[in-house]
Amino acid sequence: MRKLRTVIVEDETMFRQLVLSTLRQARDLQVAAAFELGKPALQYCLHHEIDLVVVDLVLPDLNGMEIVRELRRSRPEVIILIITAHPSAQLPAELIALGVNGYVDKNEPIEYVLKAIETVRNGGMFFASHVQAKTAKFVPGQVRALSAPLTRREEEIARLVASAKMSKEIAMRLNLSLRTVEKHRENIMQKVGLHKVASLTRWCIEAGLVGD
Repeated sequence: MRKLRTVIVEDETMFRQLVLSTLRQARDLQVAAAFELGKPALQYCLHHEIDLVVVDLVLPDLNGMEIVRELRRSRPEVIILIITAHPSAQLPAELIALGVNGYVDKNEPIEYVLKAIETVRNGGMFFASHVQAKTAKFVPGQVRALSAPLTRREEEIARLVASAKMSKEIAMRLNLSLRTVEKHRENIMQKVGLHKVASLTRWCIEAGLVGD
C-alpha cells in the first residue's frame, strides 16, 4: 500500500504541530505540506497530486466548508477529514451532504485522527465527537426505511459499527461473544438494506443514531 500524500490545514500552531507529530507516526502516510491559511492550502491541493486533506473548519481567511466544496468540485477523488473545536449536533449530516469522509472533534484524543485516517482510507466513514448527532431537515423518505425495526441491542451495535469499532472491540465492550456480534451485524445490515459499513455510517447519522 503506497503512502497517502497528505496536506494539513490548521491555523493554531500548537495543534498543527500536534497533528504533524501524530501523522508522522503512521508508516503509510507522508505529509506533503502543512498550512495555517486556507487559500494557499487550497491552491496547493488543486495543483499538486495529493490523496488526503486534514482541514480545520474555522480558518482566518477561508471557511473550511468552502475548501471542501471546491475540492469536491475539482478533486472529487481526494479524501477529506475535518477537524474542529466547534462541533454541533447538525454538523455530521451537513458534512456528509458535502461529501466529507469523516471528522474528529479536537476535544477527542489526538489518536482518533490516526484511527479516522485508517478508516476513511479503507473506504469507511469516521465521525467522533462528544456532541450527540442528530439529523438535519431531511425530506420524508430520505432516510432508508427499515424492513423491520432495530432492537435496542441492534441500535447499540449499529452505533458502534458506525463509529469504526471492530467486531472484537464491540464484543469486549458489550460482554458478548464474537459470534453474537457478527450475527447482530448481519441482522442490522439486512434490516437497513445495506451491504457496506460506510453506507451504514451514513444511515446512522441520517437517522440520528450516531453520538458519543
